[in-house]
Amino acid sequence: MHERNEAGATYGWGVVFSDIALSFLQDADPAFFSKFTAHHQRCDHMEVIHRGVAVPLRGNHFSRTSRIGLLRVLQDACAEAGVEIRYGSRVNDPAELPDADLIVAADGVNSEVRTRLAEHFKPSFEVRRNKFAWYGTHQLFHPVSLIFRETEYGVFIAHSYQYSHELSTFLVEVDPDTWHRAGLDTATEEESRASARRCLPMTSAAIRCSAIARTGSRPAWCRTSTGRTARSYCSAMRCAACISRWAREPHGHAGRHRAVRRGLRTPRRCAGRVSGVEDSRRDASAKFQDAARRSLDWYESVDRKMKLDPVALPMTTCCAPAA
Repeated sequence: MHERNEAGATYGWGVVFSDIALSFLQDADPAFFSKFTAHHQRCDHMEVIHRGVAVPLRGNHFSRTSRIGLLRVLQDACAEAGVEIRYGSRVNDPAELPDADLIVAADGVNSEVRTRLAEHFKPSFEVRRNKFAWYGTHQLFHPVSLIFRETEYGVFIAHSYQYSHELSTFLVEVDPDTWHRAGLDTATEEESRASARRCLPMTSAAIRCSAIARTGSRPAWCRTSTGRTARSYCSAMRCAACISRWAREPHGHAGRHRAVRRGLRTPRRCAGRVSGVEDSRRDASAKFQDAARRSLDWYESVDRKMKLDPVALPMTTCCAPAA
């Protein structure tokens, strides 16, 4: 395995899984599931906070963990399976691995592998409207919390959840007009954190928020980029399968990894196996991504729903938190 980052590098605070998502892992590998979830923070409900009123939504089970903890569990699993990980090793072209039977590329929304093989994968992209900044905080949000706050600038949304004994993820989302009116287009990193604290006073205890979305020259405020590929494999390059995570949108390859693993056991048949997985999962994948896009649509038009009372507002959304 070639990993372009160093072993301890991660860009984010926490990650959250629903029990439905984890059930696929539990079915595929119960032993690894136990290790994977051993140190997770769990809750059996979420909260929608509107006009300062918290409305609990029972029956929504979530499991949360730190991103660095997730990396360590996966690295340990690779070591136990005898997989050699070459850290700081960047592969931009599948041709650099001429002896491989199957190449799986998971190199992000700006995938260089997918770009090189765009003729085969046929990707399409869409940059979404809202802006968001990713924070970590010492204020603990035990339930997954979706917070709405009306301000003189517009509506601020916070997606929050505890992922360790000491820390929570705290993602702030605004529409472009609110972003400009609040002066966030010219704000420094510290000014952005201060704006989050002023506009969301229920988090006033979290004065030690620090931005995670900014790495190097990357701006503190980002936009979601969504996309899809017409196919996820390229038989011309010894069956290169491209699994690239779209920012904040669930990618369409959930549940495929077990089938790809079976294909690896019989490398001469891997092209047919990956193609079969693609065909069998295409409809489910399309429905999954369509649900994600409808969720994004809801958040981008939330200002029209602020007149609803605290109980009525949650009934209009699937309330999917950002990871």
